Formats: sequence, C-alpha cells, structure tokens
Amino acid sequence: MDRKQIQEILPHRAPMLLVDEVEKLADGSVQGSYIVPRDAHFVQGHFPGNPVVPGVILCEMMGQACCLLIEPDPGATPFFTSMDRVKFRRVVRPGDKVITTARLTKSRAPFYFVSCTASVDGRVCASGEFSFAVTQANQ
Repeated sequence: MDRKQIQEILPHRAPMLLVDEVEKLADGSVQGSYIVPRDAHFVQGHFPGNPVVPGVILCEMMGQACCLLIEPDPGATPFFTSMDRVKFRRVVRPGDKVITTARLTKSRAPFYFVSCTASVDGRVCASGEFSFAVTQANQ
C-alpha cells in the first residue's frame, strides 16, 4: 500500500502520518516503512545539534503500523488503550528509514493486541506490545 491507500484506512494526515508504505506479509503480519524527514517537526529542538526522533514518535510509528494490520472499518478509529514492555534500544535520526513489523497476538472486538518492532538497517531500535480499541467516529 502507498500513502494514498494508507490514508483510506488511517485517519492520520501530515505531519502526523508516519507510514510511507506498508506490505502485508505471508505470515499475516504487516511491515511498514517511514523515512524520517530531515526537517520533521518532532526533531526540531530535540536536540539542537544532535537531532533524535523522540520515543513517543517511535511508539506512534509502531502504533500506525499496528492499525494498518487491524484494518478498521471505514469511519472507525483505533485508539491506543495500552503500551506495554516498550523498549528503546537505538537512536533514530532524521534521514533514517524505519521499518515497523506488527503481528496480531490476540483480538476480541473491539479490542486488538499487537506486538511490534521498529528497526533501522536491520537493527531493532524500539519494540513493544500495544492494545487498541476500535470505535466508530464521534463516540
């Protein structure tokens, strides 16, 4: 899926759409990618002279990949309900291509539980277990 197809599923838009493309894998997982822009709003001032992608943004990147795995119905919005065992292992910088891999571990609608990793150049930079509640708009 390209950004246009992703926007048909996710409610996010620039500058908070943090997935450039996504692919469904044969094992049922999804793999997304995002190239961190050198002028991204979230690295300006974090930290001057040594820009680093904030951990919460890495969680959002993983969360968006998770939601593309869930593929909520049109008009429905997935909301984070928990983030567990989140770990940050490496620094992510502007210009890096972040690969997110999300696997569904359990579901009981409207709740979904997903394990996700984020990596750069094949090295894990963040991981966690996330849960979501999918709700209809305006609930």
